[in-house]
Amino acid sequence: MADALRQTDIRTLKGIGPAQSQKLNRLGIHTIQDLLLHLPHRYEDRTRITPIAALNVEQGAVIEGDVVQVAVQFGRRRSLVVTLRDTSGQLTLRFFHFSKAQQKGLEAKPRLRCYGAPRRGASGLELYHPEYSLSATAPLSKTLTPVYPATDGITQNFIRRTITQALSLPILTEGLPPLIPNSAYPDLMTCLKHLHAPPEDVDVMQLLAGLDPCQRTLALEELTAYQLGLVKIKAQLSMRSAPSLIPDQSQMDAFHRQLGFQLTAAQARVIEEIFQDLGSKTPMLRLVQGDVGSGKTVVAAFSALVAITSGQQVALMAPTEILAAQHHQTFEQWLQPLGMVPRLITGSLKASVRKTHLDALNRGETEMVIGTHALFQEGVEFSRLGLIIIDEQHRFGVHQRMALRDKGRENQSTPHQLIMTATPIPRTLTMTLYANMDCSIIDELPPGRTPIETRVLANNKRQSVMERLTDACRQAAQAPWPCTPIPPSETLNAQAAETLLEELRRELPDLAVELIHGKMSNADKQQVMTDFKAGHTQILVATTVIEVGVDVPNASFMVIENAERLGLTQLHQLRGRIGRGAKESYCLLLYQPPLGQLSKQRLGVMRDSQDGFHIAEQDLAIRGPGDVLGERQSGEVAFKIADLARDDDLLPQAHRIAQTLASQQEEQAEALISRWIGTVEHYQQA
Repeated sequence: MADALRQTDIRTLKGIGPAQSQKLNRLGIHTIQDLLLHLPHRYEDRTRITPIAALNVEQGAVIEGDVVQVAVQFGRRRSLVVTLRDTSGQLTLRFFHFSKAQQKGLEAKPRLRCYGAPRRGASGLELYHPEYSLSATAPLSKTLTPVYPATDGITQNFIRRTITQALSLPILTEGLPPLIPNSAYPDLMTCLKHLHAPPEDVDVMQLLAGLDPCQRTLALEELTAYQLGLVKIKAQLSMRSAPSLIPDQSQMDAFHRQLGFQLTAAQARVIEEIFQDLGSKTPMLRLVQGDVGSGKTVVAAFSALVAITSGQQVALMAPTEILAAQHHQTFEQWLQPLGMVPRLITGSLKASVRKTHLDALNRGETEMVIGTHALFQEGVEFSRLGLIIIDEQHRFGVHQRMALRDKGRENQSTPHQLIMTATPIPRTLTMTLYANMDCSIIDELPPGRTPIETRVLANNKRQSVMERLTDACRQAAQAPWPCTPIPPSETLNAQAAETLLEELRRELPDLAVELIHGKMSNADKQQVMTDFKAGHTQILVATTVIEVGVDVPNASFMVIENAERLGLTQLHQLRGRIGRGAKESYCLLLYQPPLGQLSKQRLGVMRDSQDGFHIAEQDLAIRGPGDVLGERQSGEVAFKIADLARDDDLLPQAHRIAQTLASQQEEQAEALISRWIGTVEHYQQA
């Protein structure tokens, strides 16, 4: 696409003034190029008229009929109610937002053509705010109608008209050469015209499935642009310097001896990969993936020990105070015998203790600090930060990682970064989103772990669950019982957990049942966790605050409330809180019937597999990358047309093309990045 399109403001189009321009800006549309790349996210079939009697609930359709009655109804909300009738029946059009002019026009009882998805309402089938026009001036569409991402004040008709106007501009050119010369791939403008205004002979099933050749061409372009952005980031990082950290072998051996267990072959392999990186004078950026219980913390400890014995400071950041406190306790137990004292910094520390810790950190007296988001806030200063360890990386955005890293960038030196996750990332996402990182996988669990028997039970079997739980606790088992309502919120989570606490104390009076949730103070949460770890509590009712941070070897029985409401990755993380000792472990997934098809599929995967990577792949296929990554990370990965689950077969090709363009056609590479992802300048510092 020519430079003119990248630089031409949308306000040059007819009908777009300051107000409309601001609304389009909210959709990321600033230029003609942005507008043309604002692609449909689905299509509607408006090629035929459906009789009112043949309408299906929630299924979009075109109808045509005469207005026979118009009235304003007053209730909880004022609405304009219009009765539309054809030869087969009648239905209601309802408008909560309407003008006097609109009301008068409808009171003239014209013949209308409408499009909408009917719902069941007080008067039978109703269309809420349907698109409509006078049937005499509304020809049927000859092909599928595109539906675009929109925002308040921007209608679908406005977007369609504006894009149609842009497609007719004389400045349109093919722009860049094709990604693959002399290939069958159509050029960019052919693809855009095809997708914004599908021709009459389009293969409808292909288009609706996202498999149209034009959709695939643009998906390949977009994936290539993302790969190019990551190549550029990696190249920028390789030009910086970092402290070269060399292991003190005597300290490594002493630490290994005091652990009391042997490393798995996978742990040893990953530690060696990290040691190689740390010894380099360019900054390490390594992602370590390991299933729940695979021993990532020990790997992090060896890495920290290399940095400390090389005279550098280490910062370990965890997403919750519970997990930060657990890491502090573990590292203190491991490092104190070697003469090293890690410090804890969290938001709930007393001001005097916090100041003492911060002063020692700034003077360089503290070799390792462990904390939450508090670590990258103002007032936390390091004297020689050489290694950053991020635990549960999906809980942090890239900008938060950068904020912590910037605290160690002095004298042109950049700290090494070790990024850890216990949420296995599907291969597709790793290739696409983490191509700028070196990746290690701990693909082996320590010996002695027993498989967790997982069963799926309807809520009406609750009494038998209570009986099984009682028997398990009498045999010295401990049981976390997570519960999460929908919609998720800290207040609703707390209320649901408190209701469950009352039920369990009433039904199981002989057992010690306690509660932990996000609304409690950090001190109270710590006390509850301490009591649970010490065995004073047999059943711990919890919100998903326990998804990370609970490591109780005696916890061998879990009931997950409302399991059908949770994603596969979250269910797997919760289940990973048990089965950490040699005792036989059980996880019961309670659901509220009837189950939808996707929920059945999800719970079936959980019942049949404990392989976190297989589960993550299934989660991606079922829910898509946004839900798998979580809200914070998915906001950084907003593809316009590519779908990582559908288009994963294009990734190897996109990777190869990106490598070629980056090394041989820099101008085309820059134009592709600009076209699809705007700028990577703010990520180049990552």
